[in-house]
Amino acid sequence: MKPAHFLALVFLVCTSSLLRGQGPTYLGFDRNTYPGDANLKALRQTFSYSGYWLNRPPGEKTNTWTSHRAALDAAGFGFLVLFNGRLYAELQSVANAAKLGKSDARAAASAAHREGFPARTIIFLDQEQGGRMLPEQQTYIYAWVDGVTAAGFRAGIYCSGIANPADGNVITAEDIRAHAGNREIVYWAIHDACPPSPGCEFPKHPPSPAHSGVSFAEVWQFAQSPRRKDVAARCSNYSRDGECYAPGIPAARQIHVDVNTSISPDPSHGRSR
Repeated sequence: MKPAHFLALVFLVCTSSLLRGQGPTYLGFDRNTYPGDANLKALRQTFSYSGYWLNRPPGEKTNTWTSHRAALDAAGFGFLVLFNGRLYAELQSVANAAKLGKSDARAAASAAHREGFPARTIIFLDQEQGGRMLPEQQTYIYAWVDGVTAAGFRAGIYCSGIANPADGNVITAEDIRAHAGNREIVYWAIHDACPPSPGCEFPKHPPSPAHSGVSFAEVWQFAQSPRRKDVAARCSNYSRDGECYAPGIPAARQIHVDVNTSISPDPSHGRSR
């Protein structure tokens, strides 16, 4: 075989593998509360990257992640940088949703700067509610995306990748993408039903995010703690208490995690080196 033909064949094989979602994948975790400096070494044995909240996570009264970026960076973690967004009830109207989206984008950018994340870090907006996005939700999301982008960061969104049977089987990630226009948004899909999720597993070669059912997702959260009984009832490998505990750490420390797979060991590109 001529060298040129061989190189062409290698290119086609590599391209085909990537298109089938067979490129490198990396395991990561996220959780609402900081796991503690003492647990970072053990967590790093399993995970390439960690979630990192810029504001109070859902249901929390404080944000315990503040000022811990340097410790995670020094331990070798990449990042999934998160900003907790608004629920529909908080938006009230399209006009108010636009104002909140802009002000929350400023808050997210300010927090990212304060925590030391470099320019172009991807900040993921946490969209907890699934189904078809209503006009107020769309307005809020895109105002936030535009504001974060204007501030010198990149915008991502954490949202459902599960078809909603009560809403015409719409998939939230697809709905948001369909109305995003020419906005550049990175998608982190949640789909913790087994299958396609492997459940509370920590594979050395985790599945591609595309296997979540959202072909354009760059991150897939496939396990949540605690296990969602209404969604993940067929997942049988969680602990008896329904939590997914990080390996290598005594269960008594209660280091339960949500588990993710990504096409990058630093999905937010938030490392300093």
